[in-house]
Amino acid sequence: MESKNCYVCEKQNLSKNEVGLNKKFIGRNVTRFYCLPCLAEYLDTTVEDLLAKVEDFKLQGCALFD
Repeated sequence: MESKNCYVCEKQNLSKNEVGLNKKFIGRNVTRFYCLPCLAEYLDTTVEDLLAKVEDFKLQGCALFD
């Protein structure tokens, strides 16, 4: 998998979970990725809420997450 960087703060090497959240919430064809804090701000939510969603998606068996 090619390394992704945050579009806003330029954090390098986003995790698989960060990339997965971007694809889930923005769309599979997303080209601008956000790190957790920047994605939380973009979606007007909290990092904790996003991490809870990661766990939900994992329990559902989604392959986009570790």
